Amino acid sequence: MSDFERPAADWRGTTILAVRKGGKVVVVGDGQVSVGNTVMKHGARKVRTLANGTVLTGFAGATADAFTLFERLEAKLERFPNQLLRACVELAKDWRTDRYLRRLEAMLICADQTGTYVLTGTGDVLEPDHPVAAIGSGGGYALAAARALYDQDLDAETIARKAMAIAADICVYTNGQLTIEQLATS
Repeated sequence: MSDFERPAADWRGTTILAVRKGGKVVVVGDGQVSVGNTVMKHGARKVRTLANGTVLTGFAGATADAFTLFERLEAKLERFPNQLLRACVELAKDWRTDRYLRRLEAMLICADQTGTYVLTGTGDVLEPDHPVAAIGSGGGYALAAARALYDQDLDAETIARKAMAIAADICVYTNGQLTIEQLATS
């Protein structure tokens, strides 16, 4: 079977990291998309703003699936303005119970001024214990690096950039072409 005939689960390649520090929250994603051992794209944009720039999101997984989830999350945010946690919970309920959505293969990180959440297709809405969260094939590397850097005299964006550089040096499915979005926190 060629790389292009593999199921969507074999499409790999992303690292998304959220860092909350010093009155800012940053969500950063790398740009690599791989199919098997072939790099298909170097500069994919996997981090977006929603709700008129008040919510930061990043995705890992199948791109079309992630865009479907972004659209659904945007609709939930319109229904529950300024209530990211509520919108995430409502999306997770739909994701778990809707026959179409259940088949989506993606994960999301969502952040606003007050919270950071990881959403999965199993109905999870997780708020990490630490002010950093990561998903994707290089997520563990980025998370470990960000946590190690967190206590240094660095701002959120610098921590995110350095952690992503470390992840890109270790994970073959992560590159250094970054998309970075940030918000001031309350």
